[in-house]
Amino acid sequence: MAARKIGDVILDVKNISLAFGGVKALTDISFNVREHEIRAIIGPNGAGKSSMLNCINGVYQPQQGSITFRGQTFKHMNSRQVAEMGVARTFQSLALFKGMSVLDNIMTGRNLKMKSNLLMQAIRIGPAQREEIEQRAVVERIIDFLEIQPYRKTAVGKMPYGLQKRVDLGRALAMEPQVLLLDEPMAGMNVEEKQDMSRFILDVNDEFGTTIVLIEHDMSVVMDLSDRVVVLDYGKKIGDGAPDEVRNNPDVIRAYLGVSH
Repeated sequence: MAARKIGDVILDVKNISLAFGGVKALTDISFNVREHEIRAIIGPNGAGKSSMLNCINGVYQPQQGSITFRGQTFKHMNSRQVAEMGVARTFQSLALFKGMSVLDNIMTGRNLKMKSNLLMQAIRIGPAQREEIEQRAVVERIIDFLEIQPYRKTAVGKMPYGLQKRVDLGRALAMEPQVLLLDEPMAGMNVEEKQDMSRFILDVNDEFGTTIVLIEHDMSVVMDLSDRVVVLDYGKKIGDGAPDEVRNNPDVIRAYLGVSH
């Protein structure tokens, strides 16, 4: 971690407000993410963490505020635009193709990199065949990196949960993102699986230089992995800073201990 060079701001979230009908999910949220850092978003259940990620990757359109990515400011972006710009996402509940193999699941993350049309891909002739061979080579390297070689042809639905989470990470990595959004990557894992996933997250950040925005409930994981932490509670920001700073913030302590509610 010490060897990493944290760069300039790559993602700047300004005054984001999001409401569903009369229910406010996010109120005037601002924070930024620097290149190569691991930036955590934490908070109790219902704090608005996943809603914030959904705004960043274009699933939700906030009513107010803007998001600046690499100097370009957007009020509204759709998910495809966000992906094409270099932002990938994993989900809290696995959205994998359970009947498909590990290799084929991770290959779906290469779709944006494919130049041949769907018909050419289906019949696999000429340039399309060469392109598929190149893309598969990238996917094989990801499989090696995530240490899931023995499962490459296994249907994902037959694998242990912790390994399925690894496949989900692999599919996001296949997009070669500049920013990777991880929505509770440790949810439902045992201690050993959490340790493995923590190692892979650090390696992705270190070896690939990928900037990571992480939602996680396990505070020991957050404090160990993160460079900076932003804290939400009932859709409002109540803390932002280095892990130790946030850990000692009275508002954050109150929110987690339930004193204020």
